[in-house]
Amino acid sequence: MLRISTNVASLAAQRAFHQTERQTDRALRELATGTRFTSPGGDPAGMAISEGLNAQVRGYQAALKNTENASSFVAIAEGALAEQNNIIIRLRELAVQAASDTLSDTERGYLNVEFTQLVEEFDRIAHSTRYGSQPLLDGSTREYEFQVGVNKGDENVITYTNDTDTTARNLDLKGLAVDDKGDARDALEDIDSALQQVNAARAKLGAVQSRMDTTVSHLQTQVENISGAYSKMSDVDVPEAVSKVRRGQILAQYQAVALRAANDQIENSLRLIA
Repeated sequence: MLRISTNVASLAAQRAFHQTERQTDRALRELATGTRFTSPGGDPAGMAISEGLNAQVRGYQAALKNTENASSFVAIAEGALAEQNNIIIRLRELAVQAASDTLSDTERGYLNVEFTQLVEEFDRIAHSTRYGSQPLLDGSTREYEFQVGVNKGDENVITYTNDTDTTARNLDLKGLAVDDKGDARDALEDIDSALQQVNAARAKLGAVQSRMDTTVSHLQTQVENISGAYSKMSDVDVPEAVSKVRRGQILAQYQAVALRAANDQIENSLRLIA
């Protein structure tokens, strides 16, 4: 049957041509953006799920930064304590030397100069060690809450109470001297007590540091695994998209030929009338 008013074959060819064009354009957009979700209507359920995973990834990355910063907070305090520990060991060494009669009072005086300076440095470290504007070793008490999870709740927070006081006065190092044999021997007891307190503070901070390291490792694993899940759902399959583009381009050529043939039917009908 020949039709002139309505060219059904042409309409069908046009519809197929436009559909192929849309599919090819979508595949090209996926290649250009690297994601399957170039428009909400393509896969709305998949896009909603993938965006939820993306939010989780971003949240875990923020929590990871929090934990790494908290780890740095602890590391600063522990580093200062390590240096104070070295000072105490040297103070003890000087006190032991001064306690022996192999040295004269004049030589003990030389040792006492270094001893006094080291005590001052010990105290300076305690008062000057800070994380930003927050003192860490001067006895200022504060409870810190580090957000290391992505949700609300106590299980997402690590709490640490900092009350470390390693000032020379608190550890009874202030006023010690080794310019006299008796004073040097008396100083040994206070020095040993100070050493124990510094080591106790280091052990407390070390435990927190170990926990932070474990938390960092856990968060890195979470970021990696959830990122993998997000990638599988949202990232474009490049070989498949390239194949779609190439298939669409070839199919469009055939459909263009079919469209031309459908339009030529009108001319054939006119020839019959003529």
